[in-house]
Amino acid sequence: MSLKITVDPESAVAPFEQVREQVAAQARGGTLPVGYRMPTVRGLAEDLGLAANTVAKAYRVLEADGVIETRGRHGTFIAAAGDAAQRQAAASAAEYAQRVHRLGLDRSAALAAIEDALRVVYG
Repeated sequence: MSLKITVDPESAVAPFEQVREQVAAQARGGTLPVGYRMPTVRGLAEDLGLAANTVAKAYRVLEADGVIETRGRHGTFIAAAGDAAQRQAAASAAEYAQRVHRLGLDRSAALAAIEDALRVVYG
């Protein structure tokens, strides 16, 4: 098991987002198991032919999403993302529910708005 990332310079998707998507997908799919040590930012940037800031941005977003965790000098590792992702999703859902309630939307209108947003994201 090892990290496999390819960046398409012709893609409309920004390189940092390509890195983020592929790491997240490999972590979710189990290709990168919990505890897998990620390459350093500079090492991965060099391997991919990217600027270190590009990889650092991907790592920051992945860490904010709970996919990876940095342990100081010990490095960056794949986190137990499922729990963190579920907590964040639940918190976001609760915030959304409170906001639509304050706006006076009924349950069916609130659910319709979510369905529309999910269709945009997931197709």
